[in-house]
Amino acid sequence: MSVDESQDREAGPAPARDVGAGDWEGLAEQARALAQGRVGSTALVRRSLERIAATQDTVNAFKRVRAEAAMAEAAEADRRLVAGERLPLLGVPVAVKDDTDVAGEPTAFGCAGEFPLKQRDAEVVRRLRAAGAIIVGKTNACELGQWPFTEGPAFGDTRNPWNLAHTPGGSSGGSAAAVAAGLVPAALGTDGAGSVRIPAAWSHLVGIKPQRGRISTWPEAESFQGITGIGPLARTVQDAALLLDVASGNHAGDLHRPPAIAARQAAGRDPGRLRIALSWKPATTFTAKPLHPDVRAAVTGVARTLARLGHFVEEAEPDYGLVGLAFVPRATAGVGEWAARVPDRSLLDRRTRGAVRMGRVLGGPVLRRARLVEKRQQRRIGALFGPYDVLLTPTTATPPPRIGTLAKLSGWRTDQAMIAACPYAWPWNVLGWPGVSVPAGFSADGLPLGAQLLGPAHGEPRLIALAAQLQDDLRWHERRPAGHPAPLDGVPR
Repeated sequence: MSVDESQDREAGPAPARDVGAGDWEGLAEQARALAQGRVGSTALVRRSLERIAATQDTVNAFKRVRAEAAMAEAAEADRRLVAGERLPLLGVPVAVKDDTDVAGEPTAFGCAGEFPLKQRDAEVVRRLRAAGAIIVGKTNACELGQWPFTEGPAFGDTRNPWNLAHTPGGSSGGSAAAVAAGLVPAALGTDGAGSVRIPAAWSHLVGIKPQRGRISTWPEAESFQGITGIGPLARTVQDAALLLDVASGNHAGDLHRPPAIAARQAAGRDPGRLRIALSWKPATTFTAKPLHPDVRAAVTGVARTLARLGHFVEEAEPDYGLVGLAFVPRATAGVGEWAARVPDRSLLDRRTRGAVRMGRVLGGPVLRRARLVEKRQQRRIGALFGPYDVLLTPTTATPPPRIGTLAKLSGWRTDQAMIAACPYAWPWNVLGWPGVSVPAGFSADGLPLGAQLLGPAHGEPRLIALAAQLQDDLRWHERRPAGHPAPLDGVPR
């Protein structure tokens, strides 16, 4: 038996197990249990750290684990809880992606080499701490967030808890894997071309890409020329909305400062009867993008559920135009900006170095033009939201690929394979508008699939309300990979 054959047999599909609604220890449930004194933060954080350690050789979700610091912070949270203090996430363990600064930790963003320790928290981490959350660690991401897989020589392969032979997606694959495996109840990722929504789809999670600027990217005034934002990954819409509310807000230096929303309140609201456009056609990229039949069937099932719930659903296509011509200069410029901070650039992937060169070619006037046409693109694509309230598309065109499928390809072939697998998410990064990926079921091989709810500017409340209504009907949060650790009730104080 070859090594690959052995791994495949050992890492076959994890059969889904149906569980009761109270059996999953979600973000809100843990916060409630802590506030009611049914469990202590020290016990929750210790269990989270134990689960991380137990799965690091298989799932490999984390780049950095703050074991000692997190336990000390949990002990302090317990003292505050006993004293009667109450905050939205006081004592709850969560994780952030390794492109987000945490004081005392390096920010390598998937790159090899030695990085300096950060002196200050990113604004979003400051807000998490202000809400009482315990940051247990930083999750793996592919190099500078460029690809829809989470693999690389700097940290190895991050694997999908539903099937260890497959990727959980990327670039926020570590965050998705950590939540799907039950290591933390929720985590933050970043989304520059679908990097929250893609791993959400491929890990059976809810992933929210908020309106640009909803969550501060400071110390970056904006990230990747405005196409990248921070968003939550969780098992339920309610947990994702809670984390979104806690993380939202701005720093004085942010370039984008949208008006506040109440995400968790929206998750408890009836969305009303909506007009929903079902779209199968991705934006033009001049490359082949065949839709996997299992994905089409799954998203069709979601559309039928929406119609059964009383919504008007029909096929309609946005006018994307050549929106890709605005995406590439901004994306490659962002790669170049991050690459310039890497201590040893000789260790960068050859594809990263190619992207940096492309960014130089497309910089200056081309990049400025790409930024200037955004308003026109918003008007053209946004015309869909006259006759319709929500756009429904697949999140990805395929089920999650096997580990190694994309990681060893050339730059051009990686781009082709990436576009073929994930052609639906990235235009909304150019627009800066919100989207929510929800679980849509499973492929014939038992791999998770996702559907994407997209809206116009500041449209998160409607999308979240609709996603919550779908969750109430489809009950996706009651399924998890077999072998998941014990539920919350089994945790001692």
